[in-house]
Amino acid sequence: MTFRLARVTAAALLSALALAACGASAQEGSATGPTRSIKHAMGETKVPETPKRVVVLDTDKLDTMVSLGLAPIGAAQASESQKWPAYLGSSLSATKSVGTLQQPNLEAISALKPDLILGTKFRQAPFYDKLSKIAPTVFTEKVGVTWKENFLLDAEALGRKTEARQLMTAYESRAKQVGAKFSKLEVSIVRFMPTEIRMYGPESFSGIVLGDAGIARPEVQRLAAQEDKRFGKLSQENIAQADGDALFYSAYGDAAAQSQAEVTGGPLWKNLGAVKKGTAHGVDDEVWMLGIGVTAAGKILDDLEKYLTPLA
Repeated sequence: MTFRLARVTAAALLSALALAACGASAQEGSATGPTRSIKHAMGETKVPETPKRVVVLDTDKLDTMVSLGLAPIGAAQASESQKWPAYLGSSLSATKSVGTLQQPNLEAISALKPDLILGTKFRQAPFYDKLSKIAPTVFTEKVGVTWKENFLLDAEALGRKTEARQLMTAYESRAKQVGAKFSKLEVSIVRFMPTEIRMYGPESFSGIVLGDAGIARPEVQRLAAQEDKRFGKLSQENIAQADGDALFYSAYGDAAAQSQAEVTGGPLWKNLGAVKKGTAHGVDDEVWMLGIGVTAAGKILDDLEKYLTPLA
């Protein structure tokens, strides 16, 4: 009787140890082998020396990985665009969808067996604990306004910080060279959303690129009276605030494109100075608004050179 009781007790103990081990491995994610410690928006996380299976949960991180010559195994998509950004070419052809930026699919992420997850506290903070049980998870704090810091942090987590610094230096140098030709111009940025129109300010991604180039903005679009200088709202009645020596505009998704067509076909839009002069240009929303990385920033500089050169 005592022998049988001892066997049962030993079996129970082994089972408990096995469960504890599973729980521990889940908490630690799938980091195996040599690791590095990364400080980020949610704390500090040990990540693999060279991550091989990366899942990303925001559009800036798609740009980051492709810019660094990498590709994620899985990525979340913008809710208004269920395809990969065309400007990144075929680099993401093997990347699997894992839900949207606001609602990542945890089961799909887990099924890919990632060894690193990159996300953002701004969008995915409620999912962090569950994500970190799937794999080591690193979050940047904000979106857009801190895009350069985000790029370098994500690159550090990927083991590519040196390459990232080189890319950033090259971009900033080119921005100054491009902008030097257009220092006398004021450039406007407008985005059509499904339910509103926005003018983008100096702390938006595209606004920062123009700032790096030293290109001025119309006074109203500097958003001096706002604490949040990413964007301000426009209506058809005050669309005159969208004017500038040149105007770049885009639309986020099909519903926004329909709104854009209605507004740009109306008399108030057609009365803008930039429209009358032929210096209002529709541009790629994936590049100007969603890209938020060095490759997208370089393509914004391409657009500036292409469209502003006749005005210089």
